[in-house]
Formats: sequence, structure tokens, C-alpha cells
Amino acid sequence: MTLPLISSIHNPKAQAWKALSGPARARREQGLFLAEGEHMAGEALKASACRVLLVREDDQERYSALIGQAERREIPVQPLSDRVMAAVCDVRAPQGVAAVCPLPALTKTLETPTVAALEDVQDPGNVGTVLRTLDALGGGGLLITPGCADPFSPKALRASMGAVFRVPVCMAEDLPAALRDYHQRGYRSLAGALDGTPFYDRPPDPEKILVLIGNEGAGLSGPVKALACERFRLPMRGEAESLNAAVACAVMLYDIERRRLEGERVHADPSL
Repeated sequence: MTLPLISSIHNPKAQAWKALSGPARARREQGLFLAEGEHMAGEALKASACRVLLVREDDQERYSALIGQAERREIPVQPLSDRVMAAVCDVRAPQGVAAVCPLPALTKTLETPTVAALEDVQDPGNVGTVLRTLDALGGGGLLITPGCADPFSPKALRASMGAVFRVPVCMAEDLPAALRDYHQRGYRSLAGALDGTPFYDRPPDPEKILVLIGNEGAGLSGPVKALACERFRLPMRGEAESLNAAVACAVMLYDIERRRLEGERVHADPSL
């Protein structure tokens, strides 16, 4: 169903959608977030997570395929004037399509074999990139603290490239308490720390593993580092003092996956 055109930025719906690109509180109050652009809108439709499809008036033919998907699922299609679309979207030059999506309830706990736990990681690009990495690996979950950037903010969503629709996210109000719970459930926690032992010399990985990454400037807090089963550092032969938080997390997660793949090959062919 195509709704009547909204051409005024003062329209109450337009104002509400515009607020979704601002502070996290507006998203929580409305229970919604905005997935901007053709790729993200397509991911929202694929995940059955689109409540309203917003389309710039002059781009309806360009996005006819997305409009068709929405109409087949009886999702309202809302045309917007160019001025309103520009006001609603976060990017300076919006593509002309966006999906209004329900904000998912955060998972109470994660049961995935791999968990990336971020403590006060404040760059939304880093949070979104970790989500994208977990999505690429498959079977991972994200644990965040209240001091982390909102995974549903515009920048985090762009960095996630749709992973936010597939990777479960859990909020840990008390990370040390959450770590104790994960340890009791058989997880081994590995902390990324500059004072740790070499990461590639670590012992065999368990079936369930939790990778801890701290704040971009301060790193992990003392209580969290103290609770970690092990602390590891990545090799750095150059002059850089540290790696970007999301990069460090990705390197660690992928080496854990490499070991798992090697184990699967050996199990499939014991002669290897």
C-alpha cells in the first residue's frame, strides 16, 4: 500500500523518523530505528524487519523492486519529498530509500559458541564493524556494556552492513557479573591487553570462547582484566602502539575460527 506523499518536514511522522537518527533515547522511546540506503533497506525486508519503507518521491521507479517486495508483504510504502528525505536521513546525500524497523529486544544472555564482549567501545563504527565480523564468521553474538556506542545508531548500522539483523546483541549492565556467569557456563574469556602474553602462543581453544575488547583509549577496566581467564597481545613489529579495537577483535576472532576449521579438517581426515 502506497501512502500519500509527505512533503513537509514539519509533518509529525517525518519529525519522529528524523529523531531516529539522533540520540539513542529517541530510538528507545519509539522502539524503532532507521536503516538507510538500498542495501540496508533490502536487508531489513529480507529479515522481515521493515515496518514502513520510505522512498524519495522521484526514486520510486528506481526502487521498484524494493517497493514490490514491501507491497507483497503488505508493508506500507511512504513517498517523501526530496527535502523531507534529506531531513529524515543521517547522511548528507541520502540514496532515496530507507526502512523504519522495530528495535529488537536485546538478548538476555548469549548461547553462541563465540562471543565478542565490548567494554565501553565508544566509536559506533567499531561496534558496527565487530557486528559485521561476527556475521561473517557465523554463529557469534555481541555482548556490550552501557558505555558502548548504540549498535542501532546510523554510523554503527552502516558499518554493520546488515549484520545487525542477524547477530544477537546482549547488554551487560554489570560486565564482571556477566563474565562470572559465562565462566560458569563453560566459556573461556580471552582479553585483548598490551600486557598480555603472545596471542598466537595460546593453548588450544575451548568449544565456547569469549573475546574481551576494551575502550579505544583506556582499554579494559581493572576488574574485567582481573576476571579474564587469559590476557593476550597481538604481535606488533612496527611502531604502532596498538591496533584499532575492531581490527584487534577481528584478528582474534578469525584466528580462533582458523583453529576450529583446522580441527574440523583433522576430524574429517585423521591422516592430516
